[in-house]
Amino acid sequence: MSAQQREAEVEPGTAASRIDTSVAHPRGLHPRVDTSVAHPRGLHPRVDTSVAHPARRYDYFLGGKDNFAADRESGDRIIAAFPTVRLWATENRAFLRRAVTHLTGEAGIRQFLDIGTGIPTSPNTHEIAQGIAPDARVVYVDNDPIVLTHARALLSSTADGATAYVDADLREPELILAAPELRQTIDLSRPVALMLVAVLHFLADSDDPSGVVDRLVGALAPGSYLVVSHVSFDFLPPKTVNQLSRVAQAEALCQRSKAELGSFFEGLDLVEPGIVPLAEWRAEHEPRPRPTAADVSCYATVARVP
Repeated sequence: MSAQQREAEVEPGTAASRIDTSVAHPRGLHPRVDTSVAHPRGLHPRVDTSVAHPARRYDYFLGGKDNFAADRESGDRIIAAFPTVRLWATENRAFLRRAVTHLTGEAGIRQFLDIGTGIPTSPNTHEIAQGIAPDARVVYVDNDPIVLTHARALLSSTADGATAYVDADLREPELILAAPELRQTIDLSRPVALMLVAVLHFLADSDDPSGVVDRLVGALAPGSYLVVSHVSFDFLPPKTVNQLSRVAQAEALCQRSKAELGSFFEGLDLVEPGIVPLAEWRAEHEPRPRPTAADVSCYATVARVP
């Protein structure tokens, strides 16, 4: 029996056993998903359980169950080289909460485009935003079919607001921007918060991440915002960097320095405190002591489109 066949024989309650592609999902389901075809144990044919996926590995770091052996093995390799990676995952969620809270409550943003959404982990972007402004509108984007199967959790909008889901890849910004689900939910002539939280480090330099960001930001109205968190080895000792660099290369993870991250924000106005360690971005009301920069090894930034 192959590894993939073994993975299909999952226990009840694990990711594959809960995926039911025979159930009609609410609006926002990408038209390429064919829910009329029955598949063994409900597993969508686009789910390759033999290859780790960032969304499922992130779910593993957060203690979730929507992951497979390949995701856990990949995660364990990262944990072995960087033992505090689970702390990074929880702090990344906390940063998302703080950023959305600030943008909704203080900057008056009512529209969010969250790319690289990942498997829903409450509170999600729309839950945070609509908890402050019930009329907030959120579009989620991800390219993992398992995330798509959780669309119900991402589409539970308030009556005054709206949510939608787009099945697409960050590397194809034009397809994201042209998606009917986005166009029906978000008005790009008005300010939007573009959320690129813990996703740009999965784009290699050959993917032209700065160009991808430029094309997305270029479609946004003045007064919009760009929100980014990004892994960096700036804070780590050389020995750890050497170990992590080998793992990062094997896991298709591209760390970037603070100077390199600056290229994503050219022409934008950085919101205070600027490009800072993840756990420090507007964390005045978070529990003390705060994690060190080395514990989290990630930058966080919010910037305004002038």
